[in-house]
Amino acid sequence: MIGQQQTTKRLRNKVIYVWDEGKLTTSLPYSQTENIMLTLKLITEEKERVIKGLEKKRFAGAAEAIEKAISIDKKRRETQTKLDAILAESKKFAAQIGQLMKAGKKEEAEAAKGEVAKLKAEATQLEEAKSEAEKELTAHLCTIPNIPYDEVPEGTCAEDNVVVKSSLRECKPGDTVGNWDTVPGNGEAKLPHWELAKKYNLIDFDLGVKITGAGFPVYVGKGAQLQRALINFFLAEANKAGYTEIMPPTVVNAASGYGTGQLPDKEGQMYHCQLDDLYLIPTAEVPVTNIYRDVILDEKELPIKNCAYTQCFRREAGSYGKDVRGLNRLHEFSKIEIVRIDTPEHSAESHKEMLAHVEGLLQKLELPYRILRLCGGDQSFTSAICYDFEVYSEAQGRWLEVSSVSNFDTYQANRLKCRYRNADKKVQLCHTLNGSALALPRIVASLLENNQTPEGIRIPKALVPYTGFDMIN
Repeated sequence: MIGQQQTTKRLRNKVIYVWDEGKLTTSLPYSQTENIMLTLKLITEEKERVIKGLEKKRFAGAAEAIEKAISIDKKRRETQTKLDAILAESKKFAAQIGQLMKAGKKEEAEAAKGEVAKLKAEATQLEEAKSEAEKELTAHLCTIPNIPYDEVPEGTCAEDNVVVKSSLRECKPGDTVGNWDTVPGNGEAKLPHWELAKKYNLIDFDLGVKITGAGFPVYVGKGAQLQRALINFFLAEANKAGYTEIMPPTVVNAASGYGTGQLPDKEGQMYHCQLDDLYLIPTAEVPVTNIYRDVILDEKELPIKNCAYTQCFRREAGSYGKDVRGLNRLHEFSKIEIVRIDTPEHSAESHKEMLAHVEGLLQKLELPYRILRLCGGDQSFTSAICYDFEVYSEAQGRWLEVSSVSNFDTYQANRLKCRYRNADKKVQLCHTLNGSALALPRIVASLLENNQTPEGIRIPKALVPYTGFDMIN
């Protein structure tokens, strides 16, 4: 292991993700010691690589942001140097006072006392200046996103995301969302899920508007039973895969939001309880990952595998048009999240296992799907690499995102101070990963639309033990 660490330390920071015969595989080299995180060490030592990574994410003003971070840090370090010098000089004068008093040199001792007082005043000013520089630096670094892995494709928007796998056909190099032309179905007209929900009395959107507002549907009868069945099915599958279930709070404090990166990046999309300064969670990722904030784990505990079902709340500011009809985009929805805390050398394998788990769920639900590797311009603020899962809605004639599975490398762990102690007793940052397994609204929409028959809506075989019925009619 020591020899391996010595070898990998000299290698570049990357995990190679390759789709081989329909399976995600990974190949090393992978640096175990120089992890991708926006620490000052990385920013100063590999400034050009960081800027290039931020530009791949289409982060505006990347070079300026990095130069500003370096400038603030330089000011902080210069202030610290001055402070250290003054404290050393003050200590020297303080030592002289006692000697001068013993020698009867009272006037010289008093003069030394005056110098000490003057130096203490200067030290206080420098302490304040250093503290302000540290606050400014921390605030600035929080506005800079994670940098993507090398294998994240270039691109500016969702059209540039690469289709790496599909249940419909073999993928080939160059397949992207923009040029993908394969969809299921025989061309027969099908009802969209909002009409099916009304026809079979499954979901009452108008009643949700009355009680709360748009984006808060009321599930009724078999619609409510289907929701509960999916939740139990997803949790049971996660349990089989070795995940420990967590039931966390659905409101968090600001420190938790900053820890996982929702704050300050997504503050405008989160519901804020201003009186108590608490936030409704947009995903269980936030409370579950924050379990390990300011924690040093033992390497033997890793990987940690948690899952959680929660209600999730998102303001979805700016959303409008046909894509928000029915269950397509809600303010409150149910979701099962899987979260992993892992070592740098094993996190790629964890990511692969998480992707296989989510794909297995879609296969058991018998839904047509495709898997996308997101391009730099479509990646989230905190992820180093992300894969999206989409299912096809025949009635709407469009693909619906139902899961994102991300590896954050050490970016979140650095903010959380989530660390582990290895076999050599060295403390290192963990890697954090998470994914939806799955979010319910669009899964329900797809199940209703893709399984409609003249007799009613067919329930997938794997779900029947959880619903207690095999047909909605």
